Amino acid sequence: MTTAKKLLTADDLMGMPDDGKRYELIRGVLIEMPPTSHNPSRVAVRFGRRIGNFAEEHDLGHDVGADAGIHIERDPDTVRVPDYGFISYERMAEPPPSRGYADVIPDLVLEVVSPNDRQPDIDAKTQMWLEAGVRLALVVYPETQEVHAHHDDGSVMHYGIGDTVVGDPVLPGFACPVADIFAFGPRRQ
Repeated sequence: MTTAKKLLTADDLMGMPDDGKRYELIRGVLIEMPPTSHNPSRVAVRFGRRIGNFAEEHDLGHDVGADAGIHIERDPDTVRVPDYGFISYERMAEPPPSRGYADVIPDLVLEVVSPNDRQPDIDAKTQMWLEAGVRLALVVYPETQEVHAHHDDGSVMHYGIGDTVVGDPVLPGFACPVADIFAFGPRRQ
C-alpha cells in the first residue's frame, strides 16, 4: 500500500514558520536550500550589484536578491529563488503586493554555483527559469572563473576570465569584465 504525499502550494510555503532555513518549492515538493559558502555569495553580490547599478542608472527596472521567491509554475506550484534577479519595468511597472510571492518572471537571473551544487541540478534549474520566461540566465562558476549566459533562444555564450559579459538583449549596453566579477582585495588606482 502506498501513501500519496500531499503536494504543497506557494501559500503553504509562505505560511511556514521561520525555522532559520531557506526553502524552494518544486512542483509541490519542499526542497531545503543549504547555505552557500562565502565566496559564491560574495561573487553573487558583486556581480548583482554591477547589474543593478547599470539598470538603475539607465532606469530599466529593479532587482531582487537571494531571498525573493518567484512563483513560476502553478498546480503544482513552483517557487524558485535566484541568487539575483532583474525585472524590467515592462514586466513589472508597479511594486508587487507586500505579501506573497511575485508572479512576474525576471528578465534576467543570476545563479552562482556553490561547491556542493551538482551540474544536473544547475542545468535543471537553468532550464526551468528559461521555460518560465527568463530571457537571460547567467550561471557563474567561481571555481573555474567562468560565466555561462543562457539565452531564451537556446543559445549559450561562455565567458572566461579574459572576456567581458554583455547583457544584450535584456540590458543593452551592459558590459562587465569577468575578471571584475571574481576580483578580491583592495582596488588599485
